[in-house]
Amino acid sequence: MAVNWWGVLYPAGTSKAIVDKLHADTVKALADPDVKKRFADLGVETKSSTPAEFSAFIKAEMDKYAKLIKDANIKVNP
Repeated sequence: MAVNWWGVLYPAGTSKAIVDKLHADTVKALADPDVKKRFADLGVETKSSTPAEFSAFIKAEMDKYAKLIKDANIKVNP
């Protein structure tokens, strides 16, 4: 099953302190009732995860779609 998802990514090499601060601010914003309602009105369910969990999720998504592309013999159409 394919789902849409969004996330916040930072450039490689961003310090842990900055990632932690931006992550905390993002989690706080997503917990705000007005923000949650705004997303819900758009049909979006908000979910927070740790940076490590999100990194693992992205890797799993890449692995899943790489396998699908390989198994289905999907080729780039120039």
